Parts: sequence; C-alpha cells; structure tokens
Amino acid sequence: MVIAGGGIGTIILALLVFFLGGNPEDVMKVLESGSSRVEQAAPSTQQQLSKEEKEAGEFAAVILADTEDVWNKIFRESGAEYREPKLVLFTEFTRSGCGAASSSTGPFYCPGDEKVYIDLSFMQELQRRLNATGDFAEAYIIAHEVGHHVQKLLGIMEKVDQARSELSREDFNRLSVRMELQADFFAGVWAHHAQRMNNILEKGDIEEGMNAASAVGDDRIQRQSQGYTVPDSFTHGTSEQRLRWFMKGFKTGDISQGDTFSAQQL
Repeated sequence: MVIAGGGIGTIILALLVFFLGGNPEDVMKVLESGSSRVEQAAPSTQQQLSKEEKEAGEFAAVILADTEDVWNKIFRESGAEYREPKLVLFTEFTRSGCGAASSSTGPFYCPGDEKVYIDLSFMQELQRRLNATGDFAEAYIIAHEVGHHVQKLLGIMEKVDQARSELSREDFNRLSVRMELQADFFAGVWAHHAQRMNNILEKGDIEEGMNAASAVGDDRIQRQSQGYTVPDSFTHGTSEQRLRWFMKGFKTGDISQGDTFSAQQL
C-alpha cells in the first residue's frame, strides 16, 4: 500500500528527505479527540503541547474544514460524492492504517484509513531547517496531503500501487514523482477555489505556499542533507516542478488540467 506524502526525516540523520516514508519501531495508540473530523494521538510521554503546537493543531483543523468546502463543491459539480478524510494530530509516534509512524515520517496520507497525519512539530522543523515560514506554508502541506485523498477517491492511487510490483525502483520513483506533483496541483486547485469561496488569502500567502513547495523539492533537500543530488532517487519532484504544478492548479482551478501522468514535460 502506498503511503503518500511521507515527510520530514530525522535531523540527527542529516535531514532525511521530507515527504518520504520513515521506518519507526515505536508506536502509540491513537485516541479520538471528540471531533468527528480531527483526532489527537496520545503522547508517548506526559509532556504538554507547546503553545506553537496547539496553535498549529487548531490551524490544521481550520484548513481541513476549508478543503472540505472546496472538494465537496468540486465533486458535487461533477456528479460525484466527496468522502471527507479525518485529520490526526500527533507528536513523536502514532499508529496509522498503514502501520507505525513517527516524527521521522512527518505529514502523510494513509489510504488504508483515509486519514491525514500531521506531526505537530513538523512546521517548526520546516521553518527552522528550510525557511518555509508562514501559516500558508502549513496550509499548503495539509492541502497536498488532502490531494492524495482526492487521488484515492479518483482511483489514481490504486493504479499507482498496483504498478509498484511491475516496475524497477527507478521507474517507480518516476511514477511516484508524477503522483506527488499531481497532489501539489490539487493543493493549488484548493487554494484557487478557497479564495473564491471564502476569501482566505492575505498578502504574501501565495508566496509562502510557493516557498513551501520549493523548500520540499527533492533536489533542494538532497543538496542540503548530502551536498549533491541523485535524480533517479527523486520521489516527489524538484523544487521547480513542485512550484510550477502548484501554481498551475492555483491559476486554473481546473482539476482536468492536472494529469501529470500523461504530461510530456514535468
């Protein structure tokens, strides 16, 4: 099963690639927080959430609700029904329908339980290590993961998962890049419609989203973590590609223009 959009690597291990799946050994039980849409994973220790983590969690819930407004509308207009994902907020470790996850996994979408998992410390690392600052940078991350949920509902993720056993690692990496760039495009589509529906954007927001998309490009992260790039190992796309597809979604708002799998040039 594809775990989409796995995230920030442990800083101790030289900043492993953002948005890639980790391999944690420890787990923790996920508890319902009382909201039908948002779950709070119980901490493995008794530490209190910081003010920044609480604010990040509250903001994430607001953005999730906003994505629901947009995708419900888009699906309804196409004669389909949008099945809303849940948001799980965690620190340190959690268990998902796709297995164990930790802070080394970062934000990800699990198609097994249709939940978006957000590590509350993620944005602090994003800002500190890659200088992707601002609320809209976090909004972009969440919208990207919700984009993977849209891919599942459209049957795209299942096809990608089926192709895994038929392709070499390098070929599957290239397919994964196309899937991730489409999720970036869907994030841009969300921003386009959210602005029209709810006027969510403030001055500088799109620049923050563009910076976040650029910050998590495979090329930029590999240069920062190891000093050089290995294109065959890219799984999410370069900074330029991620930025370009996000902006295409934002400018057009047209879901039909996001077929990254058929695009001749990414």
